Amino acid sequence: MSQLNFSSTALLRRPLKFALPLLRIESSSWKPAAEAYNQAVDQVEPQRKADPKRPGRKAYLLITVFALLLVLFPFLFWHGTWFGRHLTDQTIDQYLANYANKPREAQHALVQIGEQLDRGETRRWYPQVINTISSPALELRQTAAWLMGQDHTYAPFHDALLKLLSDPSPMVRRNAALSLTNFHDAAALPELRTMLRPGTITSSAAGVVKYRLKEGEYVNPGTMLARVGDTEVRSQLPGELRTLSVPEGSQVKAGDVLAEISTDKEHVYEALRALYIMGGREDIEDVQNYIRGRPGMPEKVQQQAALTLQAIQNRAK
Repeated sequence: MSQLNFSSTALLRRPLKFALPLLRIESSSWKPAAEAYNQAVDQVEPQRKADPKRPGRKAYLLITVFALLLVLFPFLFWHGTWFGRHLTDQTIDQYLANYANKPREAQHALVQIGEQLDRGETRRWYPQVINTISSPALELRQTAAWLMGQDHTYAPFHDALLKLLSDPSPMVRRNAALSLTNFHDAAALPELRTMLRPGTITSSAAGVVKYRLKEGEYVNPGTMLARVGDTEVRSQLPGELRTLSVPEGSQVKAGDVLAEISTDKEHVYEALRALYIMGGREDIEDVQNYIRGRPGMPEKVQQQAALTLQAIQNRAK
């Protein structure tokens, strides 16, 4: 007696003899998607009846859902990380209270507080703003340093900014120095001067150098310059790589200079604006370097340098 063959391969070779009709979407909260889907159904359904081997309605529904998710997920991600999204007071409270676990949300709260300073309703958050400077998140400390310079009438901000002048990140120190300008504190001057001078990138470990970038390339904070052994060396400042200080393959120690970078045009401009308020005779030489114009610097830098020099000379009379 012969046996029936129920193997999967045998079943797959036999085409289906029928196909269920595709469902139409009669109502939807997202009308454009529903209309697009129904149009596809109208085009495909007659062909499917003539050719039952075409995919069934389940396949088309899955494709439609997948296409919608491709649009929805990026939108939700963008909406959740966009700092322009309005936060309620209660949400700001929650974000600031949880700054240690979710620093990006706390940064969003700080940005919105900064936008509302002119309304005079933000002082109740000031103690929590100061708390955020203890975060290990660089971006959060950097934003806090900027925000605290927006209200020079709050003395605890002044004390917090002085602490940030010793922050390990030069970006945080620079924001703190610019903010201290609004408090007319001369403690900001050394950091402001460094903003007018080229910087260096040093090795954080000992080992053999393998560069990833070449002279003339531009780096931003966080850009990887090289590997020293198994350690990544990243720039902490923006600027153009002017020189690579040691040859490729050299053995270096921790603290050795690997590269020199140029000044950044925006940092120079902001430093000149700050020195316009509180610069002294010691700053004249640095300021004059930009009056003559320098490669890569826009005209506004040259104009601000001239204004700053004039202000310094007037104070010195």
